[in-house]
Amino acid sequence: MRLPTGLRARLVITFTLVGVLASVLVATIGFELAKTALVQRAEDNAISVVRRELDRITFPIGRLRPGEAAPGSAELASLAQALDGPGRSVMVEYRDLTYSDGPLTMDDVPNELYGRAKGHLVTQRRVIGNELWLIVGSEVHRRSGARAEATGLRAFVFFPLRAEEGQLSMLRTRLTQGGTAVVLIALVVALVSAHRVLLPVRRLSAAAQALGEGRLDTRLPVHGQDELADLTARFNDAAAALELSVSELRALEAMSRRFVADVSHELRTPVTAMTAVADMLHEEADRLPPDTGEAVRLVLNEIERLRELIEHLIEISRFDAGTATLNLETVNVADAVHDCLEVRGWAGEVRVSAPKGLAANLDPRRFDVIVANLVGNALKHGGPPVQVSARGTENGLEVKVRDHGRGIPPEALPHVFDRFYKAGAGRARSQGSGLGLAIARANVHLHGGTVSVRAQDPGTLFTVWLPRR
Repeated sequence: MRLPTGLRARLVITFTLVGVLASVLVATIGFELAKTALVQRAEDNAISVVRRELDRITFPIGRLRPGEAAPGSAELASLAQALDGPGRSVMVEYRDLTYSDGPLTMDDVPNELYGRAKGHLVTQRRVIGNELWLIVGSEVHRRSGARAEATGLRAFVFFPLRAEEGQLSMLRTRLTQGGTAVVLIALVVALVSAHRVLLPVRRLSAAAQALGEGRLDTRLPVHGQDELADLTARFNDAAAALELSVSELRALEAMSRRFVADVSHELRTPVTAMTAVADMLHEEADRLPPDTGEAVRLVLNEIERLRELIEHLIEISRFDAGTATLNLETVNVADAVHDCLEVRGWAGEVRVSAPKGLAANLDPRRFDVIVANLVGNALKHGGPPVQVSARGTENGLEVKVRDHGRGIPPEALPHVFDRFYKAGAGRARSQGSGLGLAIARANVHLHGGTVSVRAQDPGTLFTVWLPRR
């Protein structure tokens, strides 16, 4: 059985256990004290009765004087009647005479008590016939001068303790009822205390959840001056500091995004002009001297990289600003993939496997960007053959791009979709902006899909899944 682990349950269980232990302890001590007092009182009363009646004996016992007659059955019966009372049993023994009054006899007197009764007044509690009795026994002594001599007269009185047992039973019932009431009160107090103690904790939990959801203006009222109030105040201070820090970070992030977007747009115009001039230079490069032609081709490649970087930065800035939207329409997937490859001159370098009639509801421009970036990455950094396959699934569209190159190092796989990340130091100056895969992932996520990368033997496999809409 699994014990509850919640703070509320532990508080309630602790309070209840304390209440139970306290009730049991108080009830046990109280019952034992009451039991001792009742038994002592009954014993004192019994001893007083026996001693009083034995002191009143008037007939001659012990060593007889001249002219005194030894007591007979009548005298013993008179003494027994004097010692008798409600529910008692009395046994009187004198030399060879024995008189019993009541349901019990001398056979019920314990041997050890009978032996100790010589010269002493003794008591013992004993259960006889499923009933508790207090037995008081004594041998009568007579003083002869300075000495006390035994007379041989012994009396044993059985006092029933049913009244005391009844009182103890009633006390036990009352203590049980009182203990139950104390436990119930402790349980109620525990529930109320747990509610009052845990209410600020629940508020703190809800406030922390609100902070986690982005509601940074969340604050809690501070009540009292205890530890929970101090904790609430510290939470408010931490929330205020967090709100200030996040606001500053958001402002810096917005400035950074705006800067990237502004710079990208400002660079777009001169790069466009440079591209037009580069096209003219490209036509003349073969007629120029070798060194000059090589320099022109280098400039052309760098202009193309710069143009691609600017286009990617502009695209990324749209995603960061949250202005990227989907324009969905039904698209023939096979035709879209072939068009993407033909426009970029890759049709002869890539194998395509897609059913002719496969259609999906997606944004054709963004799907083109996804395929182009994945295929371009495979062509630039992988090895032939590069394969593109597409198929429909129960929940959407699955597109795979596979190359057969050296593959991506295992430690680089978790970072291939990070911005400006290039696997290996040798790719630091390779073609590409380092944003292509990041843009592809952003477009996939905009569709509500997923993209993953997995090492193959040989090469690398990228898998795109777009949900059915």
